Amino acid sequence: MIDAEKGLESLIVNNIYLALVQLGNLKIIYVLLDGIGDLPHPDLEGLTPLEAARTKNIDLLAKRGMMGEVLSVGKGIAPQSDIAVFNMLGYSFKGERYVGRGIIEIIGSNVEFKEGDLALRGNFATVDSSGIIIDRRAGRSIEKAEAADLSRFLEKNLKFSDPDLSVKIIPTIAHRVIVRLRHSKIALSSKITNTDPAYDKMNGIGIATETTDSMHVRKSLPEDNVNSSIISSKAVNEFTEKCVALTNGHPVNLNRIMQGKRPMNMILLRDPGTQIPSLKSIYERYGLQASCIVDMPVEIGIAKILGMQFITAGGIEDYEAKAQETLRLLDEFDLVYVHIKGPDEFGHDGNALGKKENIESIDRRYFGTLLNDEVLSNATIIISGDHSTPCIKKAHSDDPVPLLISGNSVSNDGSGRFTESFASRGKLGLLPGSEVLDTALKIIHEQGK
Repeated sequence: MIDAEKGLESLIVNNIYLALVQLGNLKIIYVLLDGIGDLPHPDLEGLTPLEAARTKNIDLLAKRGMMGEVLSVGKGIAPQSDIAVFNMLGYSFKGERYVGRGIIEIIGSNVEFKEGDLALRGNFATVDSSGIIIDRRAGRSIEKAEAADLSRFLEKNLKFSDPDLSVKIIPTIAHRVIVRLRHSKIALSSKITNTDPAYDKMNGIGIATETTDSMHVRKSLPEDNVNSSIISSKAVNEFTEKCVALTNGHPVNLNRIMQGKRPMNMILLRDPGTQIPSLKSIYERYGLQASCIVDMPVEIGIAKILGMQFITAGGIEDYEAKAQETLRLLDEFDLVYVHIKGPDEFGHDGNALGKKENIESIDRRYFGTLLNDEVLSNATIIISGDHSTPCIKKAHSDDPVPLLISGNSVSNDGSGRFTESFASRGKLGLLPGSEVLDTALKIIHEQGK
């Protein structure tokens, strides 16, 4: 009976979307500010970065809409961006094993992959001789040429004790890297643990852990007694051990040390996956023609899986270019999803002032550009985040993120600013991430009558 009721509700909702699309009055800009949520910080006189920031443009949108809070994945879960974004787009993976971030990034990087390969997300990191992690991101100062040289060197020189194993290493952006393990005779398993101590797994979902100043590289363990899991964890551990031995004396790292930079002498691995997911597209799910503006391989992978046309608009911080592309795409598509980086990295670095200033830059350069265009007169704007990254924690957390739905078809609920405090009092209440788009579309329909 419950499934039948859900099916009927889905049919009604999809008919509503279709009617709005046919009337030509469904234009949505959906902006996720990466890691935007935060907690009060002493460097900001007890305010959050959002509360301390001067954000006249987003606040103007708040006065034209209603707010609430979102738990992107679920209570008690400090999610990574991949699973958080899937949820914020309406895909919850409840009751299913998630495929792992490694797979999503493989897809987003156009790397050849076949079922039974093992994909993992990695970080170039700095460790000492005893395996203590000095920096999970090797100082964030990594040139493309450095990452490419080290990756090629490791691929050529890292030999496994099992001759049927091979490795492909793909550097992406800054410290980020993808590792693909392949066995010529058996299918590898994703049922192994991470070597990166900053993340655990729960049913395939990567979950941030509390970081400390004395974290060790972990040994990967099989999660069951199946031979493929045992072989997979052994391969990951062998990769980890040989990574340090091979990279410590490499010219790239010797040169970095001479320049006062931290060496890239470890690749921390997490979020293993072996299967490409099969999901309904955004169009099948909502009846919406969707596009997106994204920068990172993980976001591109999500776009490909969900059938969204995607573009990159300038560099990561080219906020004006992203706003201009948003307006251009809005003329062609029903939904334009924009993932904006920036706040998350300041959160990871514990830099509350930097996060505040970055938010002000996004408000002035992205939202300021949007609000100067008449195209927005009939559009609905949704603003939220994929997760919280509090500066005092220097990691993702399970704290809720603010949600704003704004537009001519949305009544104001008394919200005056886009902040955590206004969100906690907003009319929308506390929502799961998977219900954000459904909620917005219902509001547009009801208040547009």
